[in-house]
Amino acid sequence: MLLQCWNPFVDFRRVEESMDRLWKGVGTGHHYNGYGLRGWRLPLDVAEEDDKLIVRASLPGIEPDDLHVTIEDNVLAIRAETKGEEGRYLVRERRFGSLHRSLLLPETVDGDKAEPTYENGVLTITFPKAEAKKAKELKVHVGKALEGGKTKKA
Repeated sequence: MLLQCWNPFVDFRRVEESMDRLWKGVGTGHHYNGYGLRGWRLPLDVAEEDDKLIVRASLPGIEPDDLHVTIEDNVLAIRAETKGEEGRYLVRERRFGSLHRSLLLPETVDGDKAEPTYENGVLTITFPKAEAKKAKELKVHVGKALEGGKTKKA
């Protein structure tokens, strides 16, 4: 049995740090990513259509030159930056600042053949499924057992 000295204040500090991370973004729309960085969480949809995986990200008001899309080690990363307008606001609900989202892609897609498009504030990235990773349908033979490739009859 291992004896260990317990310091309750260490546990209290961990709880306090967790609560600080939780409350940092409340009411601001920002999220805390665990690395000390804050930014807007980028909403996305991921859909599967036929032999494609389609990722759509809402980026209203972002100029195409301010979009940065990368794929590294099967991780899709989308980053964007938008500037806030100066002024004395009575209501301010439109987002500004940095946007970021990372998504682990399934091994079944071919990241080298990804096709990104940006139209009307929506970034769409289409990934074809890799030929080698596509599901193969097997033909089912009817019979009791196979001997040397031929069906054994009862």
